[in-house]
Amino acid sequence: MRPPRTTRAIGALLLTAAALFTTQPAAAAGPNGPTPPAEFTTDWHDPVTAAPPVDTPGTPRCEVVLAAARFRDFTPYRGSYAPPKECGTGWNKVVLRLEGTVKGRQYDRLGHVAVGGVEILRTSTPQPSPDGITWSVEKDVTRYRDVLARPQPVEMLIGNVVNETYTGVLDVRVTLTFHTARGRVKPAAGTPDRVLPLTGATLTTPRNTERLLAEVYATGSGGGCEEYWYLSVPDAAPYSCRASGGPHREVRVSVDGRLAGIAAPFPTVWTGGWSNPFLWYVTPGPRAFDVRPVVYDLTPFAGILNDGRPHRVEVTVAGVPAGQAGWSVPVNVLLWQDEGSRVVTGGLDRHEETAPRDSSVYTPGSADALHRLDTGAEHRLTVAGHLNTSHGRVATTVTRTVGHTSVHRWGEGENPDALTARWTDRETVTGGRTTTRTDRAYTMDGETTIGAGDRLRTVLTLGDRADTTVLRDGRRPSRTHLDDTYTGDATYTTGVPREERHAVGTTTERYRLYGSGSCYDRTLTAVQGTVIRDLRRC
Repeated sequence: MRPPRTTRAIGALLLTAAALFTTQPAAAAGPNGPTPPAEFTTDWHDPVTAAPPVDTPGTPRCEVVLAAARFRDFTPYRGSYAPPKECGTGWNKVVLRLEGTVKGRQYDRLGHVAVGGVEILRTSTPQPSPDGITWSVEKDVTRYRDVLARPQPVEMLIGNVVNETYTGVLDVRVTLTFHTARGRVKPAAGTPDRVLPLTGATLTTPRNTERLLAEVYATGSGGGCEEYWYLSVPDAAPYSCRASGGPHREVRVSVDGRLAGIAAPFPTVWTGGWSNPFLWYVTPGPRAFDVRPVVYDLTPFAGILNDGRPHRVEVTVAGVPAGQAGWSVPVNVLLWQDEGSRVVTGGLDRHEETAPRDSSVYTPGSADALHRLDTGAEHRLTVAGHLNTSHGRVATTVTRTVGHTSVHRWGEGENPDALTARWTDRETVTGGRTTTRTDRAYTMDGETTIGAGDRLRTVLTLGDRADTTVLRDGRRPSRTHLDDTYTGDATYTTGVPREERHAVGTTTERYRLYGSGSCYDRTLTAVQGTVIRDLRRC
């Protein structure tokens, strides 16, 4: 992945910065944390997030090592997997756990784990301390039961570069833990009957498919401007990352050339992002270690796909300049089959799309004002179809609306460089008597400035929010609310060796998830790499 933006975006590294500021004093030590040092040292707390661990049933379990490798370059690990015989196949929960160690100096790197060609984890890595760190990632992978039920080839890759300067070797171990179903603990319900990787651009489904989801691990990464797509500007504006249409991006899936799904990509910030790795050494940004896929309900198209023939299914990212690389969009297809039918027929009954609105207005800067780009975008799609199943005719309607507003301000030499942005992704799926509504909102509000003495300061707030409501026959059996908010403020001296940076920084993550009788609320605060607060409210 690319180096911090100080080498690219803030031209003031080569200028005398006019902006002056004072660094905020460090927060006081909390009741359950130590007093932090005056500045970052050669070691700090291992990376940790406020997100909840995977809930498990407490039944007997079996563990399988899926992969173990030391990544120095771009050579993938390849191995084999077999399900543990002693735990049977009636699993209640399957949990993937990645554990890693690294020391020295290294950039953040992007990686994945695939079983039988199906990607089950996409992740990125933390940046290490000179003394070394360990980190871990946990993920519920029960929905891949179909793939995990039989022997499979395994591939894992975290592309890395190791040389005299970047010395960090990524030592990683990945396991699967199978939690059995015993007594009142039943096997996991609702998992797909088949999980298929989309290889190439064609898909042939079982002819009795009655539900169909596609999940896309869409990431703008790998270096270049698409890693910071939300900061790109039209060609006429004087900024280092340009895209003719501006910063709006939209992940689209099509079936046989017809638009089948739209989504707003999550604006992931990797652990070297916004010019300031001191923001992320202890607390990564939301989703940075567990990149969640975009999920599309393609059930309205099942009647078309069930004819036994291959169909063209493609994923594109709208807004990316022609010929520009930087996006990865691996696709898994999740299928549920009608046990009472050999062939499920049906058809697409409705397809309505608004004309996509995407506008970026550039206002040139002056001696008294910053350059400014105002962006607004919106797109709506409704698709509806029916299936003739063994349990009757079932109609499914999917409506999805994505929106984006942002204000990007920057000065000469891109100092300061500031963005305030909000993305919305609202989805309603009605299938039979059940309607599920999900309102997602992603927010970013930050600024990077270089001041006196080449002191670079980044102040940033990120938000990942979602409200999900399920209605059945007009009643509301469940509702959940997610709010994952990260705030950070870090300053260091640029252009000097690490030991002369005199870095300070405070970061806080609060993760709240509640609804349907459950509650999780945790806050983590770190100062100069020391966790001073770990508060749980539920």
